[in-house]
Amino acid sequence: MAEQLKDLAGDRALLGRTSTAERVSDILRSRIAEGYFPPGTRLSEDSIGGALGVSRNTLREAFRLLTHERLLVHELNRGVFVRVLTVEDVEDIYRTRQLVECAVVGSLGEPPYALDGLVAAVEEGRRAAREGDWKGVGTANIHFHRELVALAASERTDELMRSVFAELRLAFHVVDDPQRLHEPYIARNVAILQALQGGDREQAARLLAGYLDDSLQRVVEVYRRRVGEDG
Repeated sequence: MAEQLKDLAGDRALLGRTSTAERVSDILRSRIAEGYFPPGTRLSEDSIGGALGVSRNTLREAFRLLTHERLLVHELNRGVFVRVLTVEDVEDIYRTRQLVECAVVGSLGEPPYALDGLVAAVEEGRRAAREGDWKGVGTANIHFHRELVALAASERTDELMRSVFAELRLAFHVVDDPQRLHEPYIARNVAILQALQGGDREQAARLLAGYLDDSLQRVVEVYRRRVGEDG
């Protein structure tokens, strides 16, 4: 925890002169997604507030916002913890992804599409794989899907999926073999990108639907095994 708090203190500069609960929640959301605070971690008001240089009230409001996003949970007389997802949570996350991501891709207008973000995410994943950084590959995969959603050019959809993808990372953090989980999707990202580059949104939507079905099955399988072992 000491090392995490040291890194967190470096985020104080992001707050600027107008420290707000929303800015604090943005920082904590990113840190949770990056695994600095794994599922089940108790978040100390004193330590985190001191690291960020914010008041207790501001921090509590940030905690409240992240609890509303289902990233944190408040346990009476115990404190605030990073949420540990259930299998049902994981299944619901993927239902949401199917509804939103496939709708975005299937409803794209006429090509060409603005695909620079997808191209960058594919290269990010390839680079991480070359370096043997399999958690980095997982991050790149999420960036790829975030860029897919961004094709809708909808701030509301982006906001919705930001929380969904942050929740998804909570599930990824309990996986003990990230290479086996994430590696197959490098090529599948490329296939989706190539379909969009060719202007075939229907093929891209079919590839995406299969991708999400297989990813759900794989994540749930690993998650059930890991949670069962911990239980």
